[in-house]
Amino acid sequence: MEVYLLKSTASLIVLLGIYHLFLEKEKMHTFNRFYLLFSLLLSFTIPFITIEIAVESLPKPLLLSQSDPIPVLAQDKSTDIGVATVQKSGKNYIPIILWSLYALTTLFLVIRFGKNIYDLILKAKKNRKVVFNCSTLVLSKEEQLPHTFLQYIFINEDDFNSQNIQQELYTHELTHVRQKHTYDVLFIEILKTLFWFNPILVFYKKAIQLNHEFLADENVVESHKNIPFYQNLLVEKAFWNSNFYLASNLNFSVTKKRLIMMTKTTSKSRALLTKIAVLPVLAGLISISCIENSAIAKENKSAKAGINWKDATAYNMQSNGTQEREATYFAGVRFIIYKSGIQTKTKLEGKDILFDKVYEDLTKEDKERLKPWISVIPKGFVKKSPTENELEGFKNQKSYAIWIDGVNVKNSELNKFKPSDIAFFSGSVILKNARTKKHPQPFQYWFYTHDYFDKNEMGKAPEKYAGDKMEIFKTIIKEKTA
Repeated sequence: MEVYLLKSTASLIVLLGIYHLFLEKEKMHTFNRFYLLFSLLLSFTIPFITIEIAVESLPKPLLLSQSDPIPVLAQDKSTDIGVATVQKSGKNYIPIILWSLYALTTLFLVIRFGKNIYDLILKAKKNRKVVFNCSTLVLSKEEQLPHTFLQYIFINEDDFNSQNIQQELYTHELTHVRQKHTYDVLFIEILKTLFWFNPILVFYKKAIQLNHEFLADENVVESHKNIPFYQNLLVEKAFWNSNFYLASNLNFSVTKKRLIMMTKTTSKSRALLTKIAVLPVLAGLISISCIENSAIAKENKSAKAGINWKDATAYNMQSNGTQEREATYFAGVRFIIYKSGIQTKTKLEGKDILFDKVYEDLTKEDKERLKPWISVIPKGFVKKSPTENELEGFKNQKSYAIWIDGVNVKNSELNKFKPSDIAFFSGSVILKNARTKKHPQPFQYWFYTHDYFDKNEMGKAPEKYAGDKMEIFKTIIKEKTA
């Protein structure tokens, strides 16, 4: 949720900034109207858009979720197993409080939003109405300036009867009706109701409503050809207090911008160039927000499918070719699943056995249950050295725990090696709940020299599983001691 809000807010800010810097000052109001609406739609959908690009990446790290069984390969002495720490603490009420606050505030705003719509519609029903061109005039006893909601134009009944409403004002309000500006206002108000905590939407509403006034003013100027009279009329009406936040108001933001815009002209070529100039910015924004490399995307998809564990031992893992290869590799291996594992100072002790069978006794259902661990067979490594930049980055002891040839060492030991001295390296991510006091780093990496790689035949696929049993723990518990 946090990532979604950050991405959408960043997009809203960038697109609104472009509008104020380059578009608002140009007389191309119809384009600007749809640019603002498109900016809102794009910003709230861009976090869901993913464009995958294929890149070569490092071997994918170990990913452990709190709900996944944790396999322990008892014979693998070089792998540091993360242990989940269970803290005896009370329930965290902060998320509940925050969501309750959001729900209550949103409910209040929804009720207020609905009430304002109801009041306008009720006002239209209660007062006398007159069909006028494509609109309906609602004649009210209230002292008010003309304002528009949907197809209704609300005006003072006495002013109407005495013909005290200038034709320019009718033209202005009819533009709001014909161009359906109310729907834009309702759209931004719905967003403000749902995302009330995001202040940038207030500025979007102001920009949208001001653009509506530009459009209406433009139509008045083109229809009546009397700019000075219309400007004076607006200034005269500017002191009226008409506060209808869902309606289009004649005196909304009668500012220097609006008065200057009436006399301004923008050539077709300039307007076209301005529109074209926006395209690279939009493309760049989408690229930055949406592109992710295909390797990460595949990993995320696997995680969603429930495959959250990947072996981080000294072998690449891939799908087995045949059942014969699997049977040979796991022959005689005992599979034990514990409900939990208790981490002591000296060992990891299983508790409450849920499953205990040798490979030969596994049924089809058993093999499906153990699929994350038996559906892959290790394959020998192909030699690969890190780049100079990668090797330099691994020296950061706050981020990386380091093993060289199976021995845990300080990060500074990497200063003794050049990239070409490393025959192979692989790493894993350790989630926060699986880190230990000894190794609090979020990443762990293993480096193998050429001598070690060749001596241990790491390039050759093993014929047999290294051990007589595989122990799998649904949870690992390390209770804090006083």
